[in-house]
Amino acid sequence: MSRPPTFVPPPCARARVLDTARGPFAVLDAAPPAGRAPAGTALLLPGYTGSKEDFIAMLEPLTAAGYRVVAVDGRGQYETSGPSVPEAYAQVELARDVLAQAAALDAGGPVHLLGHSLGGQIARAAVLADAAPFRTLTLLSSGPAEVAPEQRQKIKLLSDALGVMDMEQVWQAMRAVDPPEDAGDPRRGDREDLRHRWLLHNPAQLVATGRQLTTEPDRVAELAALEPPLPVHVVSGERDDTWPVPLLDTMAERLGAHRTRVAGAEHSPNTDRPEETAAAVAAFWDRY
Repeated sequence: MSRPPTFVPPPCARARVLDTARGPFAVLDAAPPAGRAPAGTALLLPGYTGSKEDFIAMLEPLTAAGYRVVAVDGRGQYETSGPSVPEAYAQVELARDVLAQAAALDAGGPVHLLGHSLGGQIARAAVLADAAPFRTLTLLSSGPAEVAPEQRQKIKLLSDALGVMDMEQVWQAMRAVDPPEDAGDPRRGDREDLRHRWLLHNPAQLVATGRQLTTEPDRVAELAALEPPLPVHVVSGERDDTWPVPLLDTMAERLGAHRTRVAGAEHSPNTDRPEETAAAVAAFWDRY
């Protein structure tokens, strides 16, 4: 399949299919420079309406730091197909997918897990189901519970639209209003890359995961109570309309987590300030 220009992976990465016990998943698999043994392996989960390409700008700095990095499209996201029934995207099912992905990486030990936004809440669910496959957990712009009221309203509008319009019609409608967080801004010129990705998303996945974002309970205490404890890193930009930054600060305190605010970034530090975000993430991984 041809790729939009901004979705072409860097030389350190290859697009491939990761075969797992839960089915195949499209991934970008990025390796450290030739002759350098990986310091560890990391699994990266994208956010709502996003995809593995949201991590493209972080792949080279993370591999240069010595890590093998695998960014994945979850079921129903972009280049990973999925059923057209919302039940297939229950959070417990998505968490089981993550456990299967970690097992299929053949990393020779636990992997670092990072999730952006929705991906962070799925990552948390996977860790709470079984923490053994993971060395650390990084929550990137991903909050303790449901998203902020304004975002809940946007997601409801999107879900309602998906019930009566096809994906192309919804895309055109989004050009006239602000999309939910993680969708990018389709009004900034001819964003064919974002449109291409949007059209390949499964609407059932968007409806089901949108509902999760608007109803997610606070599971911070469960995560903090894990035995043995799992090292956690809470990363965000300086401003976030999806989960206010002070809320993320408090979450980090409740978890006893390492905390990073990326200067000049908002809800997507991975695309706003990828070099700085990668440096902070790799420095945390280096500790474990």
